[in-house]
Amino acid sequence: MVKVFIDGSSGTTGLRIHERLQKRDDIELIRLEESLRKDPTSRRQALNQADIAFLCLPDAASVEAVFMVDTDTVIIDTSTAHRTNDAWAYGFPEIKGFREKIASSKRIANPGCHASGFIALVAPLVENGILKKDSVLSCTSLTGYSGGGKKMIEQYEMSNDANLRAPRAYGLTQKHKHIPEMMKVCDLTQQPTFCPVVAPYYSGMEVIVSVITDRMDEMKDTYRSYYYNGLVRFKETADEEGFMSAWAKTGRDDMEITVHGNGSNVLLISRFDNLGKGASGAAIQNMNISMGVEETRGLITE
Repeated sequence: MVKVFIDGSSGTTGLRIHERLQKRDDIELIRLEESLRKDPTSRRQALNQADIAFLCLPDAASVEAVFMVDTDTVIIDTSTAHRTNDAWAYGFPEIKGFREKIASSKRIANPGCHASGFIALVAPLVENGILKKDSVLSCTSLTGYSGGGKKMIEQYEMSNDANLRAPRAYGLTQKHKHIPEMMKVCDLTQQPTFCPVVAPYYSGMEVIVSVITDRMDEMKDTYRSYYYNGLVRFKETADEEGFMSAWAKTGRDDMEITVHGNGSNVLLISRFDNLGKGASGAAIQNMNISMGVEETRGLITE
């Protein structure tokens, strides 16, 4: 029985991880009483008792938690703190070579939600020379408001502010915290122009990368051959009468990729749940790989 501790289990990501894991018979969850949830001594003890620990904490608290561990506990950090740290395995196993690093690592950085959609689209194309490392890319990413955590969820669900009834662009200064991992994992030398947009629905994400290219068919071929193992799948066509809803994968832990355009103006699109493959689903997938069990165990993929 694998002992698992979720540090930060009351947050959106932690709650979803807990929901998935409490149904499994190969996991023993280490739980702290509410009064001890933020107690350093209790947290330290739980972290070191666990075989695997999820950090569902702000960046500074995650860094602090890592220093509390002096055993062989596998740490899966869902914060931004370690995603560009070479000492940590980056938790997107569908990218070539990453699954093996995850399986052998004691430190795994879970990807950001926006970054996951971008990396799934761009990394295979750079790796195969279809996109250059210095490509100037533009990315728009639509997300449900649950991606903003408890404070944003409460804002959307309790406020009467009319501005919340329509999509809102943010990250306007081009300093969004996911950009460094997007560049590093995709091996890009030019920062993409990135526009995240939060919309008035709970969960679901649609990441769109626009490219001027005459290699649309090669892009499709690359995705067909690249995504044969894991939670990312290439889909030949959209079947929604010319529309693509960002809500389509809500409640699931997989990701769908499609390619659209006219042969010169191309749209690369990934769709998934920001709380699934964009957060807790990816974290559990990484845990499964670390455990050596089927990586989709306990996840919702259909």
